[in-house]
Amino acid sequence: MAGNVNKVFLMGNLTRDLEVRSLPSGMTVAGFGIAVNERYKDRDGNWTDRANFIDCEIFGNRAEAMSKYLSKGSPVFIEGKLRLDQWQDKEGNKRSKLKVVVDNFEFVGGGRDGDGGGGGGGRRTANAGASYSGGGNEPAIDHDDIPF
Repeated sequence: MAGNVNKVFLMGNLTRDLEVRSLPSGMTVAGFGIAVNERYKDRDGNWTDRANFIDCEIFGNRAEAMSKYLSKGSPVFIEGKLRLDQWQDKEGNKRSKLKVVVDNFEFVGGGRDGDGGGGGGGRRTANAGASYSGGGNEPAIDHDDIPF
């Protein structure tokens, strides 16, 4: 296979409210964390859960929409790519952090206003039947329309 692929799909719950800020260009950016549980059998054959905590970032209209409708604990499905940030701290040490830059997201379960966001409500999408892709030229695909 020629080329490279950098695509991430995660479904979990927000670990904190979105931290929204504006870049010098005026574009909105929001940072948030997502907890994704992993279930496995331990050596004794008992099921064990392990939480993975992933830092994420989302830009533009998508950041504004996500911050308006989601808060700490909200379930969400995200699609994006991995990005490695590297910098030097105040002491001169090299630091790095792997995060997900979100391209699209979907609401999962119920909303804030209604059934408490705890599932049972099925998947809701950010723009009337399609995943929220932020208003690009390409139409978003409603995953319910896919026959498999």
